[in-house]
Amino acid sequence: MGLDEDALDYHREDPPGKIEISTTKPTNTQRDLSLAYSPGVAAPCREIRDDAEKAYSYTTKGNMVAVVSDGSAVLGLGDIGPEASKPVMEGKGVLFKRFADIDVFDIELDHDSAEQMVNTISAMEPTFGGINLEDIKAPECFEVEERLREEMSVPVFHDDQHGTAIISGAALLNAVDISGKTLDELDIVFSGAGASAIASARFYVSLGADKEKITMCDSGGIITQSRAEAGDVNEFKREFATDVPEGDLADAMAGADVFVGLSVGGIVDQEMVRSMADNPIIFAMANPDPEIDYDEAKQARDDTVIVATGRSDYPNQVNNVLGFPFIFRGALDARATEINEEMKVAAAEALATLSREDVPDAVVKAYGDDPLQFGPDYIIPKPLDPRVLFEVAPAVANAAMESGAARRELDLEAYVEQLEARLGKSREMMRVVLNKAKTDPKRVVLADGDDEKTIRAAYQLIDQQIAQPVLLGDQQEIWQTMERLGLSFEPEIIDPDEANLDPYADRLYELRKRDGVTKREAEEMVEDGNYLGSVMVEMGDADAMLSGLMHHYPSALRPPLQVIGTAEDADYAAGVYMLTFKNRVIFCVDATVNQDPGEDVFVEITQHTAELARRFNVEPRAALLSYSDFGSVDTPGTRKIRSAAETLRKDPTVDFPVDGEMQADTAVVEEMLNENYSFSELDEPANILVFPNLEAGNIGYKLLQRLGGAEAIGPMLVGMDEPVHVLQRGDEVKDIVNLAGVAVVDAQQRE
Repeated sequence: MGLDEDALDYHREDPPGKIEISTTKPTNTQRDLSLAYSPGVAAPCREIRDDAEKAYSYTTKGNMVAVVSDGSAVLGLGDIGPEASKPVMEGKGVLFKRFADIDVFDIELDHDSAEQMVNTISAMEPTFGGINLEDIKAPECFEVEERLREEMSVPVFHDDQHGTAIISGAALLNAVDISGKTLDELDIVFSGAGASAIASARFYVSLGADKEKITMCDSGGIITQSRAEAGDVNEFKREFATDVPEGDLADAMAGADVFVGLSVGGIVDQEMVRSMADNPIIFAMANPDPEIDYDEAKQARDDTVIVATGRSDYPNQVNNVLGFPFIFRGALDARATEINEEMKVAAAEALATLSREDVPDAVVKAYGDDPLQFGPDYIIPKPLDPRVLFEVAPAVANAAMESGAARRELDLEAYVEQLEARLGKSREMMRVVLNKAKTDPKRVVLADGDDEKTIRAAYQLIDQQIAQPVLLGDQQEIWQTMERLGLSFEPEIIDPDEANLDPYADRLYELRKRDGVTKREAEEMVEDGNYLGSVMVEMGDADAMLSGLMHHYPSALRPPLQVIGTAEDADYAAGVYMLTFKNRVIFCVDATVNQDPGEDVFVEITQHTAELARRFNVEPRAALLSYSDFGSVDTPGTRKIRSAAETLRKDPTVDFPVDGEMQADTAVVEEMLNENYSFSELDEPANILVFPNLEAGNIGYKLLQRLGGAEAIGPMLVGMDEPVHVLQRGDEVKDIVNLAGVAVVDAQQRE
């Protein structure tokens, strides 16, 4: 089955199309409906009647964008009409929602003139917080956008013009830096003189390019002054007419620094690339076939050729999805009256800056595990990089405030946190912990210090001021990896082959000599990062430790248990996963340590997990799980869980609700809990689930994660005498950073 047939199946599968409307408030009871509609809806109506700005408080206007088209210039399809353009506009709505959590109505208009378009769209202002114009042919698109910007007090943005301009502009900023040139000295040639080409040329000038050094070509060749005077080009093309002899694209490209293709595929050959200046920059953005194939352009010459295209199967894809969702997000949240040049420049600069940062593992995996590192083959972020949201949107919002376009002042630091929360509950929860960590960063030993992920995590911990990492490993290998990754920072490194480990060997011997460890064995053991890190923490030379990235969990856990041990008031450690769903957080214990816990273990690990929950500002409610509900099955297994719950309820130091034994659905479904077991200590669903054994815990959290769509943070080790966490093999950089943050907060509280 070909791609076309797959796409048709995708779109016609019931329900047809790609979008739907869903409610955001409860509609389960008569009271809910009376609040949502009559008679309750009259109250917000009266408020908005008296103050129109309150529409942003009581309706979806502040998060609602109209994607509007007449279908006259659909990419790759041409003038197909409004109805045929609807799948494209629905798709645009999907991208708005997927990448920036913006709601969209797609609106396809059957109009024949710019005047009709303007009149209809401007009348929609009471409904929408912003207007995204799409696939409207030139030159009408220029007139429609310009007039709407004048008439409307909400942001109006023609993505076909400005999206390509902003994304390619970000790529240009980085490409120029890599090639060792400056924007104002570039000779830039455009192939194509449509809406996106003219907008891109204008935008490059805003970034610092010299307008006099821009040459634009259309199907008739170079747009010259003589052609303009002869009336051979329209008013928009005349803006970039140059006083040079007439010629074709090949003539224009000779000696040029930059080629920008927004025309048709296959019109540039290798000889034309060879005619360009040293270290040329080639943006061949025609879709689906670029003006010159990526590999052909790279192979045309021996110096550095930086190539970008519009295709996802080549490096440096200029994709508008890197722009419009996040630009509108910032504009909507600042309640901007327009999207001005300052906001566009801010978006491009934010994208360019983000390209120089370390790329998350999840993004690398999404693009085939090929290395993504700033350089000729990586000058713009990938569309699936979640960081684009909280880099570009705040930059746009800030530019709106500084330029006077904003009607609302934002606390940018708090705003970034709000944006991160849009990407998932786990980011919101971790932000609580990471903010606490930043108030007093602690020394965290990273046992697998010469692993690439660990080094990248150390860079982030220092850059974000979360912790003071200490890398244990081969110093030369660590520096070489840093150089290869382009990470410029100075971490503390302890190389077991070079450092004086005698004090640590002596201490390890003292701790373990009555457990069969000889002095010589202790000297050998501290060369292992797991033992060395454990002794450093035990001696107070570090505040916390992370291990396990390169070891099986039991073998990584053994050294800290032997050296550091459990807390003074604890006999048992346990592994906890925090699972974040859209509207709730669940702590699952024990998923990694205790195989068949007894009553005492249940009591301890429940209390430890409650303390952990409070570090995330979550008030604990614990349920001890079983296949039995409050004595419905009486076996030795259910009795020990029931007894542990009773012990916890009677303990005057336990200041949180706890109950059990109970089935999992009873613990998490409010209706079942209240209707069937109103006597329970839990008046709300539990957020701590204590599993009956390791097997159940491991199975349970993985099912919740995979089938329930939860994000997992952990495993977090509780009950230890010092902050120690053991990573799972295969964990990503973000997991290391998150657990380091948890360890720092733990160390702060112990202090």
